[in-house]
Amino acid sequence: MKKFELSETALQAEQLKDSLRDPAAGGFVSFEGWVRNENEGRTVQQLEYEAYPAMAEKEGQRIVAEAIERFSLTEALCVHRVGSLEIGDMAVWVGASSPHRGEAFDACRYIIDQIKVSVPIWKKEHYTDGDSGWVNCERCAEHGHEHSGHHAHGPGTAAKQ
Repeated sequence: MKKFELSETALQAEQLKDSLRDPAAGGFVSFEGWVRNENEGRTVQQLEYEAYPAMAEKEGQRIVAEAIERFSLTEALCVHRVGSLEIGDMAVWVGASSPHRGEAFDACRYIIDQIKVSVPIWKKEHYTDGDSGWVNCERCAEHGHEHSGHHAHGPGTAAKQ
């Protein structure tokens, strides 16, 4: 089973969760990132995610494998959407199974944080006023500051939910 995937279709949380079931796991934690209708005071109409697939999959696989080893997980998985997404769609899903809940919580947070800063996935927001822009690209450069972390994505690459 792949540990990291890009998907052009809607994510099915229950199927993803079921893929991580293991009788040795006493804890399971998941994170779902959803498309919201507002960012930095602007009304968002929809999003587009683009990725550099070969590099994204290689780096995503590395991150999840590292988390499995680092947190002694029984299994972990991250799936990130690409393409056009509507408000309320699930943009990213991360799941971690482990013998104990603490490691599953820590691993899930670690995976999403690392994906956000290391995997080449870019997010373009389309606003109700007709404007659009790549998030954490020109806007942060325009304002001359490092990303503050107040969004659903982190510093580094231009997109993560």
